[in-house]
Amino acid sequence: MTALRRFNESAYRDGVTKSGDLFARALGKIPGGVNSPVRAFRGVGGEPFFVERVNGPRIWTVDGVELIDYVGSWGPAILGHAPPVVTDAVRAAALHGTSFGIPNPLEVEMAELICAWMPAIEKVRMVNSGTEATMSCLRLARGFTKRDKIIKFAGCYHGHADSLLVKAGSGALTHGQPDSAGVPRAVADETIVLPFNNIEAVRAAFRENKDQIAAVILEAIPANAGLFFPREGFLHQLQEECTRNGALLIFDEVMTGFRVARGGAQQLYGIRPDLTALGKVVGGGLPVGAFGGRAEIVGQLSPDGPVYQAGTLSGNPLAMAAGLAQLRELERIDGWKLLEDLGAKLESRLADAISGKELIFHRIGSMFCLFFASGPIFDLESAQYSDTKKFAQFFHSCLEGGLYFPPSQFETAFISTAHSDEDIDQTARVVCEALIKL
Repeated sequence: MTALRRFNESAYRDGVTKSGDLFARALGKIPGGVNSPVRAFRGVGGEPFFVERVNGPRIWTVDGVELIDYVGSWGPAILGHAPPVVTDAVRAAALHGTSFGIPNPLEVEMAELICAWMPAIEKVRMVNSGTEATMSCLRLARGFTKRDKIIKFAGCYHGHADSLLVKAGSGALTHGQPDSAGVPRAVADETIVLPFNNIEAVRAAFRENKDQIAAVILEAIPANAGLFFPREGFLHQLQEECTRNGALLIFDEVMTGFRVARGGAQQLYGIRPDLTALGKVVGGGLPVGAFGGRAEIVGQLSPDGPVYQAGTLSGNPLAMAAGLAQLRELERIDGWKLLEDLGAKLESRLADAISGKELIFHRIGSMFCLFFASGPIFDLESAQYSDTKKFAQFFHSCLEGGLYFPPSQFETAFISTAHSDEDIDQTARVVCEALIKL
């Protein structure tokens, strides 16, 4: 029996799947029936399924459908789902209490590990999400420079803080609304949005806003409008322009931090940003974020300085235990080499199926995206030439074949260390079959 029949037939109860019933109930009490927009499947059509359990590279829906997962909780599950080293650490920590609101030893260990692995981070503060991390970076940059304006790049998603929901990626882009209602015009006016990979536009913005720009924030490897890469020299040029104009360079490594390399994208490209935002992998699957950078800048945070930032659950012992266990395990098994090998194998297996077609496969380490487009993709505008209708057909065909990819053309897929060579082989077969159907 195919995955499609398991998905659509054996799970029915009086004509309704358990997922369908849950979604109908959710629509009555939760906006769109989901607690984060991209989960709603609006970018591909149909209804989302609900998950009962996960393990390794697999998820099982409430209707008993088994899928190989390439979403990985949108990035955190770098060791796969429910790795024993992480669940054991959480269980042990929970026995001592789930939250203290008081300093605990695990916070110190996490801070020391982050600073050791990312030398650009001399001091760090824990928060509860990537949005908190990027929002706090902006406040800190503005407080340090005593300037108000920021530069961001179209298609880079930095969470849902007001200043950053201007030409955003991720779910905002998927739904065709890169900007958000509820963001005051006065706030949006302080954000300068430029095309990614265009250093001349950056130079012009600095000229036109002399001594007004506090920071440039970007995903060093944009992964919320699909996945594309900085052109050679672009990041170094950005750093030079920031230094020349007295602005701070902020790397949003919520996705790439500890994912693309031990020291993140800044290690790969040899850049030391002034501030860095982290999340996802650093929490082992629990809600977490972190931000840090040069000591003289981070030293402006309260209680030492005038920039206020606080959080009741910051440094939560369960999140710290999970994150430390995951990061140490990654290092123990040399997870980054394993992830590169798995990613390279998938790319190689798909090469013939993609060759000669209007398809572009982008990959860096364990992150990848298949664009239904032709021509180079290097910024938001070029990514938006993608055929989203074809992607939707491809997505559902893969789902029928037992694969779960992100339900949007403008998201990035993730491989975990739990994926096996056999999983990669099966994935390549299903993807090739799905492309043939198109």
